[in-house]
Amino acid sequence: MALQDKRSAAGKLGRRNFSNPARLPPLVMVRAFEAAARTGSMRKAGDDVGVSHTVISRHVRNLEAWAGRKLIVTGPRGAKLTREGEIFFTSVSKAFQMIASAALELRPSSRRGMLRIWSMPGLATRWLAPRLSMIEKTLTGAEIVLRAIDRLPDFARSEADVMIGFGDPPFGAIPLVAPRMFPVASRRWIAENGIPASLAVLAGLPLIHEESRQQWTAWFEAAGIALAKPLSGPLLWDASLGLDAALADQGVALASRLTAGDEIDRGNLVELLMTNVRLQGYYLLIRPDLVCNPLTLRFRAWIEEHIRCDEQSDRESRL
Repeated sequence: MALQDKRSAAGKLGRRNFSNPARLPPLVMVRAFEAAARTGSMRKAGDDVGVSHTVISRHVRNLEAWAGRKLIVTGPRGAKLTREGEIFFTSVSKAFQMIASAALELRPSSRRGMLRIWSMPGLATRWLAPRLSMIEKTLTGAEIVLRAIDRLPDFARSEADVMIGFGDPPFGAIPLVAPRMFPVASRRWIAENGIPASLAVLAGLPLIHEESRQQWTAWFEAAGIALAKPLSGPLLWDASLGLDAALADQGVALASRLTAGDEIDRGNLVELLMTNVRLQGYYLLIRPDLVCNPLTLRFRAWIEEHIRCDEQSDRESRL
């Protein structure tokens, strides 16, 4: 789209509805639109805002009705902005960034400091949360804010200070560890169903999946198992929910020592078939302006030491 066309469209959009402050749309609708546009999914937008995806969809439809224009088109691959949606999102994103910056200035400064940690839900719930006292001891006097979430933060909007992600690391990320992934089930499930005789037999069972069946599919391929048919089993939101389902005797889930080590040590979960498969890994991403901050440097040193220590313990236990 030519720059002149964009300016023309933006001018028309502004003259129609947004030039007069008295005619601003309800901010709840704008917030829903911004989250859907930024995350590319009504479902992820709902998780980000803290409401259901149906509420996000309703707010977006109401905003479109208010503006008299289609802003987002949804399909199997998520939410895609129309031309008018792109123009509006550019302005809304800048406005929200300004609001976030201004709000940050309003908050009273803390001599203790604060570290806002975002992390993949499985690691946040199963590994980081039980170690919060250790983190607080390492970052003496600092206030720790932990959020379990599966998307990258917008550092420009100061959403978080550090992010512990999983998968292909973005530019500037610090690799932490690629953990061994293995199937686990509860003792009761094993008592009722038995231990699968082989990986091929396991592939034919209903398995507990995350948002899609891709991780189990990639795991079987890495283990050298050619799948004769598509995998089956329920789809859950994240790895933590998958482990909850396994603990509730619902089937076999994929896990690592980082996410399931404590439950294995307590005897609540049992590793099946003793495999050695590694897929992608965890990484640490630090807000650019905090890379050399003493607080983030201490947290980086702590997580690098402890996450690799746990991985080393897993290797030693298998010798």
